[in-house]
Amino acid sequence: MGKYDRNFTDELRERLSIVDVVGRRVPLVKKGQNYWGCCPFHNEKTPSFSVNEDKGFYHCFGCGEHGDIISFIMKSENVDFKTAITELAAQAGLKMPDYKPKPAAQVEREESYYQIMETACDIYQKKLYEPEGNIALNYIRNRGFTDDMIKKYRIGYAPKNNIIANKFINAKQDNLLSTGMCRRGEYGMYDFFRDKLMFPIFNAHGQIVAFSGRSLDGSEPKYINTSDTELFHKRKTIFGFNFARDAIHRANRSIVVEGQIDAIQMQCHGFPETVAPLGTALTEDHIAILCKANRNIVFCFDGDAAGQKAAARACDIVMQFLRDTSEVKFAFVSGGKDPDEILKTAGESAMHKIIDDAIPLVDFLWNITNSGFNVSTPGGRSQAEKFLKQKLDKITDIDLRSEYEHEYNSRKFNQWHKWKKTSQNSIKIELPQIDDITKNTVIFIVNNYPEIAERYGDFLANLDIDFDSNVPEMVMDEKAAEKYIVSLKLQKYIERLQKEKKDLTTKLLSGEDTKKELVEIEEKINDAQQKMDTLISI
Repeated sequence: MGKYDRNFTDELRERLSIVDVVGRRVPLVKKGQNYWGCCPFHNEKTPSFSVNEDKGFYHCFGCGEHGDIISFIMKSENVDFKTAITELAAQAGLKMPDYKPKPAAQVEREESYYQIMETACDIYQKKLYEPEGNIALNYIRNRGFTDDMIKKYRIGYAPKNNIIANKFINAKQDNLLSTGMCRRGEYGMYDFFRDKLMFPIFNAHGQIVAFSGRSLDGSEPKYINTSDTELFHKRKTIFGFNFARDAIHRANRSIVVEGQIDAIQMQCHGFPETVAPLGTALTEDHIAILCKANRNIVFCFDGDAAGQKAAARACDIVMQFLRDTSEVKFAFVSGGKDPDEILKTAGESAMHKIIDDAIPLVDFLWNITNSGFNVSTPGGRSQAEKFLKQKLDKITDIDLRSEYEHEYNSRKFNQWHKWKKTSQNSIKIELPQIDDITKNTVIFIVNNYPEIAERYGDFLANLDIDFDSNVPEMVMDEKAAEKYIVSLKLQKYIERLQKEKKDLTTKLLSGEDTKKELVEIEEKINDAQQKMDTLISI
């Protein structure tokens, strides 16, 4: 009998919480680490039916029934395997794959991928401690990494030559290319990562599926990741999750930071439940995986505009995953620092205070609303009402959504006529304005030229764009695409400088001495405009 691709059923188990699936039919109450209810498979008055969210299974101590989300649907609804996973796929928002067994060739191919990645990691680890890896080793040690930390996270160095391409010269080139470790050029195979500090990326089971390389010569982008492959999908992979999984269970929460060095330092200095998305974009898949492990999440971001915007995006994504057992909070590291810096300069106690002072989601969303709309006017309050409703409509738990609505109705009645825009609790989030033509062009470039997306990831992430949108096909080669992104980046930079110039001019007119700053801003604007003119003329 044929089987569905195991990757698909595994994805169902990752995306769906067994507590949510079982809870649709069985009222559950949390006691200790498990949820309990009356067994749906035999008559009982005293609950003996246990559900373990972390391990993803149920067990009845009365009748002995045991299984996961798939077997629960099959048994409780008396349906076959295909019907069960079709129903679960609909709940998870996933498209059903073809009904066919996983080909033996695919199994063999994937095993070769894991072998290539493991061998590459061993090579990088050895190179870090050889003379050519001195710069990389000194860099990571200066960042506070001990040899034990380097060994645990298997950090290494990719030399300037094509060490991986040469190592696998007799292997199947298609397999090597499919791992993303090498590319094919005019003169043969060459390494994708060269002269980089290397961080292996593990899946939830601890297998290496990709790498993240940091530049050592100051070049941009600072980090490049393996492009998506059969083994690796960036939007579904959480850095550090394999190390943090048990700690998340013990701590009864996860902490999400912005980068892998932050995640590692947090894990090694009192916060082992810390993880990070790869790149700058947090996705629904990331949140689904975290919520399956534990629904309590603290998002810890930088306190600058980019960090506030990332927090607002996280707030928007997490709404659909909220349950009455969820505790979602937002912590911010101010002063232009990140968790790594805080730990090194102020210690674990300072980081504990930042986490302990995290803002609950209900307050964070309220602050966003009041900061984004002029609630002192009827029109502004109307816009704010619609904004709040749009966010709350994403909460699938009807009772919880009702409680949020009651809470905000009370706040609107008591606070909106007294609200002042200068409130210290307000959070200002600046969203770049971008027209539809530019938006569609950027989406086309990101979807068709992933290397450009990697190089300018930090800039692209700050644009208010849904990169999953469908856009028309365009005629644009890679060189023209990169020129377009660079010109857009310069344009946004000039706009920001002009805004700063306007603010400084206002201060000058009010009596402040800002002449020196105005001269410096004017020089930056002229320099940026010259770069723009040069780019246009190329």
